[in-house]
Amino acid sequence: MNKSIVSRSGASALLAAVVVVFVFGTTAMAQVENPSQVTIQGTALITKDTTGGTTSHSATQSGGFLLGYSYQFSRWAGVEGNYGFTRNTQNYLGSFGGSSLQANFHEITGAFVAHIPVNVRRVRPYALAGAGALVFDPTDKFVVSGAARQTKATFLYGGGVNFDVTKNFGVRTEYRGLVYKVPDFTIDSLKLDKITHLAQPSVGFYFRF
Repeated sequence: MNKSIVSRSGASALLAAVVVVFVFGTTAMAQVENPSQVTIQGTALITKDTTGGTTSHSATQSGGFLLGYSYQFSRWAGVEGNYGFTRNTQNYLGSFGGSSLQANFHEITGAFVAHIPVNVRRVRPYALAGAGALVFDPTDKFVVSGAARQTKATFLYGGGVNFDVTKNFGVRTEYRGLVYKVPDFTIDSLKLDKITHLAQPSVGFYFRF
């Protein structure tokens, strides 16, 4: 099994997100000081339990990281691209019994960011919405015969607050919600064909330039 960190489709989604950020950033007239921002955040990942027919799915809660680049091209609008990683275990229970697969989880997303002007110094709230790809890559632990790496499209929504500590540095708190189809790792018996939800609260730092 190919164990490269990001699948071709995941890499394509990341490239597309970067291109969107670059195009908007270089063609739009920036009306804010220090429009570029790089972020690094620690995240928690909490997946909703899902049932389809006689099969149910759950995932262990885990922690990971989220890297991002954003460009604010007006007082209220911008774009952002992110890459996130964690490792958790996907659990399935059905007429076949129970199966567990540990997998590396890669999150590649791009989003429109709506900045919300407020009359509070050093506080910059925002909302975001976008799309991307989630890559589930089985590890060598909890091996299930026939399991393969799988990519699922996702819808992203969320929001947060940037707190400026200095002109170029600050703290970010954020909530992201990801909506996608439950992975089955190309195994028919694990297929639920159901939508699930991943809650991803996070906190981290950013640098503006």
